Amino acid sequence: MPSEVRHLVDRGQSYPLVRLTGVLDDETAGPVRAALLDVLANQPEALVVDVGGLLLAEPGAIGGLRRIHDETRDWPGSRLVLCGTDGETAWRAVGWPVQPDREAAFAALGAPDPGARISLDLEPLVGAARQAREVITEACGRWLLPDLIDNACLVATEMVNNVVAHSRTPMRVLLSVDGATMSIAVRDGSPVLPRFTGPVAPTAYGGRGLLLIDSVAARWGTLALSGGKVVWARLDGGVRG
Repeated sequence: MPSEVRHLVDRGQSYPLVRLTGVLDDETAGPVRAALLDVLANQPEALVVDVGGLLLAEPGAIGGLRRIHDETRDWPGSRLVLCGTDGETAWRAVGWPVQPDREAAFAALGAPDPGARISLDLEPLVGAARQAREVITEACGRWLLPDLIDNACLVATEMVNNVVAHSRTPMRVLLSVDGATMSIAVRDGSPVLPRFTGPVAPTAYGGRGLLLIDSVAARWGTLALSGGKVVWARLDGGVRG
């Protein structure tokens, strides 16, 4: 009989809580990773994963969780916490902080900062980029990062217009601030990842969007999801007051 892992997402906590139950092995590691990436794609400040109901059948199966830790380090940069491990040392190989139970996990994370993250849902229509720029301009003013307005608007314009022109799916623009660093991301429903091949010929038609993002972003990348993708960028500004 094939193994199975069920996941339940509880968004009624201060941070999303994902409860995993079943058997984690090489067969179920992929679906678990996909489920957790789907939660992280909404840019939570932190994520708590309760593995108390999960049987670790093969130690190597936790590699998927370790990869999540590595590939989301820059974006969304969420704090990741495991709990309910009953002290099993194998779980520490994941690289996440480990707490004995949910209460300890949420206590260790502390209270969230509700003003540090913004989301905006847009349809793939003409004018979507303008709406994103308006929200970014207001956010940069509120976060005391006026020097990032131009570059942030440029990045968002390229990302949003790419969805309008190519993906043609509803999208979510995600903004966050961490000190003097601002993150911009756009999630859409297309699985096709953008390809960056460096400078384009002066006579080429199009192909400059990622080049512009690369020229102003401290870091940028993509996150493949089971139901689409996220394209993200981080911009460094001055010191916040």
